[in-house]
Amino acid sequence: MNGSMSLVGPRPHAAAHNQQYRKLTRGYMIRHKVKPGITGLAQVNGCCGETETLDKMERRVDWDHHYIRTWSLWLDLEILFRTVFVVLKQEHAH
Repeated sequence: MNGSMSLVGPRPHAAAHNQQYRKLTRGYMIRHKVKPGITGLAQVNGCCGETETLDKMERRVDWDHHYIRTWSLWLDLEILFRTVFVVLKQEHAH
């Protein structure tokens, strides 16, 4: 990546996570085929914060795949709208 991000897209992970989870999670690297975002479908569906377990990472990647498969301008607008409410609702939003 050239360092650019979109408002909406799969949230980027640390390089160490990429190396670890690409071996453990089916389709993990597919999320790198689109520009990363500041917020994403996974985040507005409760998959934010640390991913201490493989199950949490797989759930996040599943949402990222769903976003990639169903992308539309309307979906991005919905995610941005929902992000506002997630941030306002959560005391410790990520």
